[in-house]
Amino acid sequence: MSSLNRVRTSAASLKVKRLRLAVVAIADDVMIGPNVSLITSGHPLEPSRRRAFTTAKPVVIERNVWIAAGATVIGGVTVGENSVVAAGSVVTRNVPPNTLVGGNPANVIRSIAE
Repeated sequence: MSSLNRVRTSAASLKVKRLRLAVVAIADDVMIGPNVSLITSGHPLEPSRRRAFTTAKPVVIERNVWIAAGATVIGGVTVGENSVVAAGSVVTRNVPPNTLVGGNPANVIRSIAE
């Protein structure tokens, strides 16, 4: 992954919450719309363990990705290079490079060609 320093966001849209238990890696030339959530932490499903444990998985956003307004990316997901996540989507699985995904949960809509 290239350097992690050129992120474009909508004006005053990037809200960072400091509950970061796992890495959020954002590559160059990524565009992030307003109200996007990158979630790295969660809890076990079992009722007896929910309050005792916190789980953490990284989120990786590769180069030249566009994550549109209101999308949520769940821990353990990599969004592939040149991909687009449609507004309001909930991404629970890896997104292949050069792909448009959308929905809840996000599914591949189509390939993106130059």
